[in-house]
Amino acid sequence: MSDFVLDPRLAADSVFIADAPLSQLRLMNDSRFPWLLLVPRVADAAEWIDLDGSQQRLLLGEINLVSRLLQAEPDVHKLNIGALGNIVRQLHVHLVGRQEGDPAWPGPVWGSGTAVPYPADALAARIESWRQRLS
Repeated sequence: MSDFVLDPRLAADSVFIADAPLSQLRLMNDSRFPWLLLVPRVADAAEWIDLDGSQQRLLLGEINLVSRLLQAEPDVHKLNIGALGNIVRQLHVHLVGRQEGDPAWPGPVWGSGTAVPYPADALAARIESWRQRLS
């Protein structure tokens, strides 16, 4: 994991929350959706199959944990989980809380409208809230 470098596009669009055993957990800076990313700290990983079996199990565990916490958020009625990698090749998993009538409903959040960044104080509060729930 020492050769891991975060793709600059992920760094620009999201904010670090915490390190999980395998991945960085990041908050997408788009206040329209409760939207998180898990980015495995594995150099040059672009696909699920680039992870060995133990790394795949770790990532699955992280996805399950974060998904359960996300599902408990108010107004989250559906989870969207995806690892597309068509624009940013680095392996990363999107976890998005959805509700009927949200700005992208029923379509995907990717490429839907323009991101609405969190105000600085709200961003700090969201990050702190996630850190407390993870501990």
